Amino acid sequence: MLELVTAGGWLMVLILLCSIVGLAICVERLYTLNPRKIAPPHLLANVWKQLKAGELDAERLRNLKQSSPLGRILAAGLGNAYHGREVMKESIQEAAGHVVHDLERYLNTLGTIAAITPLLGLLGTVVGMIRVFAEIMAQGTGNASALAGGISQALITTAAGLTVAIPALVMHRYFVGRIDGIVVELEQETIKLVDALHSEENTDKSA
Repeated sequence: MLELVTAGGWLMVLILLCSIVGLAICVERLYTLNPRKIAPPHLLANVWKQLKAGELDAERLRNLKQSSPLGRILAAGLGNAYHGREVMKESIQEAAGHVVHDLERYLNTLGTIAAITPLLGLLGTVVGMIRVFAEIMAQGTGNASALAGGISQALITTAAGLTVAIPALVMHRYFVGRIDGIVVELEQETIKLVDALHSEENTDKSA
């Protein structure tokens, strides 16, 4: 490994740093973007049960907000539930915007890594070929080892850049898809709460 880094030149250091950062982001996002942690399966049912029983006081609302991203959105809606349906929806949308922003954290960095590492590899190719032609101009084509070193640098950096970029791009697309699925689930859960709460209020008023 060290021989490859040395043979690839100083651009290999940058590509290696990109690979470390990309791997760290992937591990962190895989741990963070757990649908069961973001939207616990029975959270809405428990909240509705507490709400019906009149047990959802300020302390439990605060605990709900801190429990999970879905809890944060539900708490924002419930805190404004009695100001009307539209106000409740607006507060939910505002909280959801913050949650989605947190879910997308570091994805821009991962996408940037996927975009720039092939360019770093290409730059290494150019630098290696410049080195080859400089050797040819200085010594002719007789020094095979010098020519091989320049060509080797060009090929190693290109391969290294693509090796980092391809998994980074795949994981970026995977995380975007996972976030889209989580957002849909969050929307469905919050719509259930809004519809249930305000349909019940309308029923009580009509009665």
